[in-house]
Amino acid sequence: MASHGKDLSLFDPGIARAAAIESLERLDPRAVARNPVMLVVEVGSALTTFLWIRQLVVHPPGAPPPWFGGLVSLWLWFTVIFANFAEAMAEGRGKAQASALRKMRKEVTARRRVGDRVEEVSASALRKGDVVLVEAGMLVPGDGEVIEGVASVDESAITGESAPVIRECGGDRSAVTGGTKVLSDRIAVRIGANPGESFLDRMIALVEGAARQKTPNEIALHILLVGLTIVFLLACVTLVPLAMHLGVALPATSVVALLVCLIPTTIGGLLSAIGIAGMDRLLRKNVIATSGRAVEAAGDVDTLLLDKTGTITLGNRMATALLPMPGVDSEALADAAQLASLADETPEGRSVVVFVKERFSLRGREVAAIGAEFVAFSAQTRMSGCDLSGRSIRKGAVEAVRSWVRSNGGEVPGELSAISDRISDAGGTPLAVAEERRVLGVIQLEDVVKGGIRDRFQRFRAMGIRTVMITGDNPRTAKAIAREAGVDDFLAEATPEAKLRLIREEQAKGKLVAMTGDGTNDAPALAQADVGVAMNSGTQAAKEAGNMVDLDSNPTKLLEVVEVGKQLLMTRGTLTTFSIANDVAKYFAILPAMFSSAFPEIGALNVMHLASPFSAVLSAVIFNALIIVLLIPLALRGVRYRPLGAAALFRRSMLVYGLGGIVAPFLGIKLIDLCLQAFGLV
Repeated sequence: MASHGKDLSLFDPGIARAAAIESLERLDPRAVARNPVMLVVEVGSALTTFLWIRQLVVHPPGAPPPWFGGLVSLWLWFTVIFANFAEAMAEGRGKAQASALRKMRKEVTARRRVGDRVEEVSASALRKGDVVLVEAGMLVPGDGEVIEGVASVDESAITGESAPVIRECGGDRSAVTGGTKVLSDRIAVRIGANPGESFLDRMIALVEGAARQKTPNEIALHILLVGLTIVFLLACVTLVPLAMHLGVALPATSVVALLVCLIPTTIGGLLSAIGIAGMDRLLRKNVIATSGRAVEAAGDVDTLLLDKTGTITLGNRMATALLPMPGVDSEALADAAQLASLADETPEGRSVVVFVKERFSLRGREVAAIGAEFVAFSAQTRMSGCDLSGRSIRKGAVEAVRSWVRSNGGEVPGELSAISDRISDAGGTPLAVAEERRVLGVIQLEDVVKGGIRDRFQRFRAMGIRTVMITGDNPRTAKAIAREAGVDDFLAEATPEAKLRLIREEQAKGKLVAMTGDGTNDAPALAQADVGVAMNSGTQAAKEAGNMVDLDSNPTKLLEVVEVGKQLLMTRGTLTTFSIANDVAKYFAILPAMFSSAFPEIGALNVMHLASPFSAVLSAVIFNALIIVLLIPLALRGVRYRPLGAAALFRRSMLVYGLGGIVAPFLGIKLIDLCLQAFGLV
């Protein structure tokens, strides 16, 4: 995906040609009606064109020169067309990405397992729930979950990254995407989507903008623009009877030009392009947003929840030591730790099996051969274990094992707390091992905080965003890692319910919350969060619950997501400021020109000393059209985001775009007026 999207330049020739054609097709009033501001401009363009043609045919007395009406009509149409062009360019970039995605679609043959036999069928014939076998060199025929085996998978067609990834049954790395290629080994995949509902299908629909809806902020701004348009429409209409009362000849063409120049045509013409371009910029960072609402919400995030493992730390905590309780033999502890970990499909559980094999030469045991009843690890119990020949062994979080031992009538030695506290204070993770009513010892797990993560959290803090680390570790371990990583707060021993409760508490305070996750146990929190970024490598439940999917499965990418969201809001705000400020200069250009003949005193307001009333009106109309053209790159690229406070950003916006919006029209209109004089048009 990345390899396709990031190659597009700001004005790709192919996209620009298609957008130019589409901008003419969008002149259909039914299409323009979605944007009331530009609808007024188009109606004004049609009216001035009609008046110009009538003038050429009838030659009414007292009418302005024919060239004036013709040029005003031409530039008004130019304004509408380039507003359409801006939106078509933004959508065209998404369509180009969708076209690249469609090329990835291949009709492959799937090996569907039916009972004890395997049949070959077309991938399009697969249905949700079907189980297919995929071997090395084969393409995964559809989205699904690995239910058997482990394999190396090439996901470059989706993510753009050439490095293969491991996909295996169990845990949070079981999801596979249709169209990716298995490089080694063999896996069984349960299909999770019917034809037309795959992740690739949803991506195509999203990047084409079919599912895009206006965000609350965009709707509010839309209402403001409509309100301003109505106000200026009423003001310009009342000028006609006023001019008749004063005996001033006020051409209808000039009134229409005044209306178009005073209404916020700049932001009205670029508003849709800004929203679409925001989603496009996020897509270029390999993040799919299911709606513009999610992108906008990212710009207003107050609290950020991040899983510790794989986000703040390198992940895959590894067993590094076994610490037996007094009177317990190390080999006995190792044997119990291995038995309790055989059913634990988490990376930590597998690391325990590997550790005791290497350190104590304990070979792996066939699950069926030993006749054990295994207890798989779950987020609720936070333990795994097995029941074997009258023995009941458990391994897991210290508090969970302590409660289990006591529930069996056993006593917990004081050394357990001392050892676990020592491990936790050093930033490690202790796991207790117990058999029935007796604690056998502690497994020490260690993880490493990612390099540079503290700097990232400082950048979040500069944005005014509070960071919270989510971990299943005990509070002491969580505190040590949180201190080392530089997060603002942490939630220890986090269960799915605890994550959900924390998000709701933050939202009850009026804050917007963002979260990353990849597991099924993250799904409730992802659905509740205002911005839920699911990892593409995670489970299907997580991807369906979130409103964004990170194709690179990089949890720290939330920083880029937030920056794109803030960039979208800043771009919209700065262009709105610039557009409204423009009206001040246009007012000084047109109003004095229209009424200076009746009221010579008004001539003092002609601070630009424009050549004639006709030149003033035409210069303002031309500037009004050209400024949209000049601002299209800014709307598509976005305002550069800087981690400044709200007050500093407001001052900068007012200084650069507010003051610039006032000064630029004075200079631009005067320059156009001089050009018109040089060409002898006025």
